[in-house]
Amino acid sequence: MFQREKVIAALEAKADHFAGYDVALNDALAAYAQALTELSGLSQTDLEARLAGIPWPGARPTAEHTQHPDLVVPFAPQWDNHEEARAWARGILEGVPTIAVDGSQITPTKDFSLPVGAVQIGWFLNPHRATMPYVKDILFEVLPPDELADEETEATGFPDWRVNLRRFVAECDRLVALMHAFHERARPGDAPPVCFFDGSLVISFAAQMRPSRQAQYVQAITALLDASEATRVPLVGYVDTSYARDLVSMLDVLADHTTRHPVSDGALLRARMRWGDRSTAWLCARDDGLESKYYDRVAFVYLKTTADRAPSRLDVPRWLLDAGGLEHTLDVVRAECVVGNGYPYAVETADAVAVITMQDRERFYRVFQEFAEKKHLSLRVSQKATSKKERR
Repeated sequence: MFQREKVIAALEAKADHFAGYDVALNDALAAYAQALTELSGLSQTDLEARLAGIPWPGARPTAEHTQHPDLVVPFAPQWDNHEEARAWARGILEGVPTIAVDGSQITPTKDFSLPVGAVQIGWFLNPHRATMPYVKDILFEVLPPDELADEETEATGFPDWRVNLRRFVAECDRLVALMHAFHERARPGDAPPVCFFDGSLVISFAAQMRPSRQAQYVQAITALLDASEATRVPLVGYVDTSYARDLVSMLDVLADHTTRHPVSDGALLRARMRWGDRSTAWLCARDDGLESKYYDRVAFVYLKTTADRAPSRLDVPRWLLDAGGLEHTLDVVRAECVVGNGYPYAVETADAVAVITMQDRERFYRVFQEFAEKKHLSLRVSQKATSKKERR
């Protein structure tokens, strides 16, 4: 039961806490903005010298720092209306395939005596050619009890981590397969696709896991980086709202201090950028405790894709930066965002293909019950679940 009046009263009781946090955060942003301005006075060589001997200072500069010491690469084209923007986007995307992959999952529920999980991987392939149709498709995989059990805990435990891992690996595997498929059938003169991974290529979330689980996540993401480099297919790890602090961490290292307030790179760069602008490229050197570090293979930039929000974070393989293919790839991302009204259309579509709604979950459970009956499996549904279904 939701009572609006009680929620308002509870918020009003803590209003001073929110206001105090906001003031402190703005003060921290101002301090970091000043540090960022001072950073522009350092050459790439000076900056590398000051970061020397520190294994993971957050970020390391690339040659772009020399070209754009203020950390922002301006976007030149300007339009008077959205029609002009869409015309530009069509010109950029014509003949350039874009691919996006996303996933969804169903984790085991205690409402069923027989554990079952599932992952659904969806992908969207748009060749951007009038003579070639786009492709929307899914892969659906069921995880039975033996693939859910955790050998490191009690036999009765069926944690969610196996489903989460299977989804992550399957998303990476699907992108790897699509990259190789394009590479193998490419004809001379064909533009390579730009592939979107919905999320960061820097998997700090795995740092808190046991080494055996970490290794599986690292193996999946490095296989993705390997495939991109081997096929020369650009890869973009897209994070719409990023709370990453790699540049902020580097500023802390340079100043030999840290802040208590969680200032993000995106919040720090926001005021410096207009739509289409991007930050200079940096090599990731995040100090997050991940045992098998591969972060020096990943570069990142921040791209302003909306007028009023913080820039999005884009992780790309280092080879793409070294090969001079970054700017074209970012133009494709910009064009996708024009079509998608601030968010890459390919990523948005892959999400819509992959998503498993609450109604889909109910349908899955009904099908599973029918399957259990057909196979004469012992399946019991909790009284609580039955009662909730009858009430709603």
